[in-house]
Amino acid sequence: MNHLYPIFLKVHQLNVLLIGGGFVATEKLSFLLKSSPEAHVTVVSKEFNEEFLELAQSASHVTLIEDAYHEKYLGGKHIVIAATNFPKVNKQIHDEAKERFILVNVADTPALCDFYLGGIVTKGNLKIAISTNGKSPTTAKRLRELFEEILPEEIDELLENLNAYRATLKGDFEYKVKAMNEITGKLVEKERA
Repeated sequence: MNHLYPIFLKVHQLNVLLIGGGFVATEKLSFLLKSSPEAHVTVVSKEFNEEFLELAQSASHVTLIEDAYHEKYLGGKHIVIAATNFPKVNKQIHDEAKERFILVNVADTPALCDFYLGGIVTKGNLKIAISTNGKSPTTAKRLRELFEEILPEEIDELLENLNAYRATLKGDFEYKVKAMNEITGKLVEKERA
């Protein structure tokens, strides 16, 4: 059973700590920046691979600290991602983050995760998150590729038009919901026809 509750975080308004500078950390940073290019990320690692450095240097809000992990780096953070090659260090990061009520993700260790970084499809203002409950990230990736291919580029223009129409509606919340349900229902019917 999947007990995950999907939310969309304004990561550019939060402070993220990423520990690690290797392949897995590169993947995690890439995912964050693809979804939120203005994400504020502090990265701590004794060393960084070349691909990681290129990615970090292309982002405006990524700070690199060349050091071993220490709990002092948890100060002021909202989210922590542990992506070192050392399971004991990752477990330590998890435990110290939990003591401070910080959300934590330990790469490739679902039991030590408060959240997963799933597949994300973005088409302008439309964003779809895909999760396999930590069971198969590769399947999430394939589904992301499928949605990216089948969703039309014009979807963002449609969303803008619907937003403009919504702004013209008078009446209470219930009336607006009913009106928007009617128009969007017709759009879906046309697509299925």
